[in-house]
Parts: sequence; C-alpha cells; structure tokens
Amino acid sequence: MSSSSSGKVVYAAMAANAGIAATKFIAGAITGSSAMISEAIHSVIDTGNQALLLLGMHRSHKPPDEVHAFGHGKELYFWSLIVAIMLFGVGGGMAFYEGITHLLQPHALEDARWAYAVLAIAFVFEASSFTIALREMHRRRGKRTLLAAVHRSKDPAVFTVLFEDSAALAGLLVAFLGVFLGHRFENPYFDGAASVLIGLILAAVALVLAYESRGLLVGESAATAVVESIASIAGADQAVAAASSPLTMHLAPREVLLNLEVEFRPGVSAEEQLCAIDRIEERIREKHPEVTRIFIEARRATGAPAA
Repeated sequence: MSSSSSGKVVYAAMAANAGIAATKFIAGAITGSSAMISEAIHSVIDTGNQALLLLGMHRSHKPPDEVHAFGHGKELYFWSLIVAIMLFGVGGGMAFYEGITHLLQPHALEDARWAYAVLAIAFVFEASSFTIALREMHRRRGKRTLLAAVHRSKDPAVFTVLFEDSAALAGLLVAFLGVFLGHRFENPYFDGAASVLIGLILAAVALVLAYESRGLLVGESAATAVVESIASIAGADQAVAAASSPLTMHLAPREVLLNLEVEFRPGVSAEEQLCAIDRIEERIREKHPEVTRIFIEARRATGAPAA
C-alpha cells in the first residue's frame, strides 16, 4: 500500500470527524445529552489523532542523517502510539467522566429530535470514512482474514483509522440507544450510562492500538511469505551452497532492513562471491522493492568468514 493511499484514508477520516464534532457539540448543547457530548469529544479526539498521524507520515519521510542512519521511518509508529494514548486517556477518560457526572447529577433531555438528526448524519459520514479504510485494508489482506491482516499490517495510518471508525460507529449506536431509551422512558440514567459505555469502548480500542503500535516500534519482521521468498532467491544462486534464515525488520511501512548469511560452494573465488552477492541483492530488490537495505555476510563452506 502506497503512502498516498494511506494519506487519502487519513484525510477522509479527518474531514469527516471535524464536521461531525461541530454538529455533535451543537446538538449536545441543545439537548443536554451526556452521550452526545461524549460523542462530540470522541470526534474531536479522532480529528486530532488523524492530524498526529499525518505529522508522523510527514516526518517518516525525512532522509537519514548522522544520528538516524536508517532514516526516520519509525516516526509513524511512534505517533500511532501517541494516538492510542490520546484515545485512551483523553477520549475514553473524558467520556467516562462525562457519563459519571451525568449519573450523579442527572437531567432530562430537552429535545431529542436534534440528537437523532445529528446521529444519523454522523453515522453516514463515519460509515463513509470506515468504508474507505476497509477497502484499503482489503487490498492488502490477500488470503488472510481481516483481523490477521490488521495484526500483520505495517501501516498504522490505515488500521488506526479503521479501528477509530469502528469505535465511532459503535459509539454512535450506543449514543442512539442512550438517547432513545432516556427519551422513551423519561429516565436520564440511560443517557449517562451510554456515555460511560462509550468511554469503555474508546479505552478498549486504544489498548488494541497501543498493542499493535508497540509491536511495530519494537521491530516486526517482514511477512512470512517475503522472508521465505528471500531465502529461496538466495539459495537458488549457482554460487550458494546454503542460505540462513533471513533476518528482517520493518523500518517503515514500505522500508525493510534485511540481514542475510550465505554459505558459498567450495572453490568459489572472492570475486565470484562478490558477483553472487550483487546478483542476490538485485533479484531481491526486483521482487521485493520494499527491502531497501540489504546486508549479506558471506561464509565459506567450512563456516569461516569469507567476505
């Protein structure tokens, strides 16, 4: 998945959430709905989070320097972790606080029609943003299930938006039930309980995002199919007797670091080894352009270092 397609997903989500947040705050002020205020806070946090993702995407393209010899690709992974922290601490925390406050000091809804109208509009925009992110994820997943594709994805910009939009749709459903039940039974506690539940949903999604971001920051290997393909390419060269299992690590969604140890056949000269290394590197980059940095250690058949 290219960075441009990832950017489109983030920009679409950011535009949708900015407009939705404004309408939710207006509806919350008119109706006095705690769930609506919590949803407005949720949309504001999502908008800010998408801005942080865009910042991470921009900074991840900075070229290498003396301090960061492998570039700044992991900036995106860092900012996706910050997004998870914001979603948990600010989004979930404030929604939970708003709900508890409403339960302790309940007040009836004043005009539920505004809440219904805004929730319907918000659902349409959130569903559109969710569909865009889902389509991008489907392009990557291949034969894997969607959950497996998300877990193995190296592009947090897309799966973060996907999770946030999923939480947003679930939150809208909870807010609708809170408003409807509170209005139907004239019981404001339904509204406060809905706000608390929205906070719990945001906290749960934030923990999942933090878990995925942690794996990327620590350093995840390339997909199994890519690793096996690299080993096959190295082992197929006529000068190679054996190739060790490739060691890979994602530096960014489309940047992979590769360390490979190969054992050359007896009688292969140093010059022939260098030519073989060049061939292997060329074939790897041709088939897997995301492997941007390749380090190959050559060994003689005896196991002693050769080059």
